[in-house]
Amino acid sequence: MKSKRKGGKSRPVTPPTLFQQLAKHPDKLFTGAFRKQYGALCFRYRKSDEEIDILVITSRDTGRWVIPKGWPMKKKKPHQAAATEAWEEAGVRGKANKTPVGSYVYLKELDDGDVAPVIVEMYQVEVTETQADFKEKGQRVIAWVSPDEAARRVREIELKSLLVNFKPLPR
Repeated sequence: MKSKRKGGKSRPVTPPTLFQQLAKHPDKLFTGAFRKQYGALCFRYRKSDEEIDILVITSRDTGRWVIPKGWPMKKKKPHQAAATEAWEEAGVRGKANKTPVGSYVYLKELDDGDVAPVIVEMYQVEVTETQADFKEKGQRVIAWVSPDEAARRVREIELKSLLVNFKPLPR
């Protein structure tokens, strides 16, 4: 989407920052209602074994580019929940690192129409297996892209920074 400037030149439309989004819902800042999710920063090595691709998927409701993520799961540690989300949302499996590599915040529209700020704790998942058939197949678009392209596609500023600066942890 592009907007027109004087002289007919167009420029990309910048998505709203978290602060701009929160400005529309100031009551959310002071309720202590931050929720937590766990995200899977899925990557795989290219054939050269030096460069990597990162997995991005579209959200089911808005179609915007995101990474696999979801709510905490009973009897699962955070890195396990992140890996489960990657499997259900994108059909990928791999080794999830137990230590988070970063986090970001976004506003989640809940099923009841309310909006809540969510902190997403990110876990690296080195993908070793992909399946064509998985739980949310047909509900999302999946793409393997460079870290720069992944950062370009996602909306959340903090996530962009994580993606652009991504370096796999030692094997």
